[in-house]
Amino acid sequence: MSDHTLIFSVRDAVATGRSRFALRRVGMRVPYTGVRSLAVRPPLTDLRGRAAEYAPRLREGQFFSHETALGLLGAPLPAYPWVPGIHVSAHRPQREPRVRGIRGHRLQTRERAVSFTSEGWPVEHPVRAWRQCATLWGIDDLVAAADFLLTDAHPRVEVEDLRAEIERMGDTAGRALARALAQSRRGPRSPAETRLRLVLARNGLPAPEISWVLRDARGAFLAELDLAYPDWRIAAEYDGRVHAEDVRQFARDADRWDAIRACGWQHVRILAHHMRENGQPAVRKVREALRRAGWRG
Repeated sequence: MSDHTLIFSVRDAVATGRSRFALRRVGMRVPYTGVRSLAVRPPLTDLRGRAAEYAPRLREGQFFSHETALGLLGAPLPAYPWVPGIHVSAHRPQREPRVRGIRGHRLQTRERAVSFTSEGWPVEHPVRAWRQCATLWGIDDLVAAADFLLTDAHPRVEVEDLRAEIERMGDTAGRALARALAQSRRGPRSPAETRLRLVLARNGLPAPEISWVLRDARGAFLAELDLAYPDWRIAAEYDGRVHAEDVRQFARDADRWDAIRACGWQHVRILAHHMRENGQPAVRKVREALRRAGWRG
């Protein structure tokens, strides 16, 4: 049984015959008025667990929005120490919640465009949720989310969808959305890859190809490269080492790196510590590789 099945509204429990006295049992938490939970309290980093604790309180016309919606739909959120809030919205004339710990929003009258998570929770359309995050996030986080929407969102999201939303509903004073969209690309598979691409571009390096397919002399597939400079035969890839303890995965990766180098390519691995100091160590590694290959930018 999942934790989410142990969270319920008092109204629903009473309607099914449970007494209010039974809802006072030891160990039962009250995350919000009218909600009871037998689940372990989720940490602040567990967006889905926190949303589950509020979901039973959602009223007709209310839905998860802003960064909550994007996170529930799988989009990348700002990195630690950022803690995403639980945002719940409703379109006028319906009312947003006014509950401690919940960020309620009353949106202007507009046709609803919600979808539903696997748990059945209503969430804002991802294109609309992306625009809503403009007042919360920095440019790089907006770019990373747009990259995800253009690459992995279901149903498919196009650049024109994001642009049309900005034109219809407006941008921030600093044109953050337009600037983020101009830097967004289809293809990145992780926010770390997006941030590496952005830091290289901002430091005067050539724009790399994204998700470049490398083939051997016979045309056989060898690897899909995160960021590639085909003219100089250089692959730059961020290695988060999420599988550092997985010996088999590490062995497969090592064989892959050897295959890339065997084709005459330089393989530049960027680790987390290379992204410190505004990414300057990463920039130096890629710039040196480009210069070794003959780049004179």
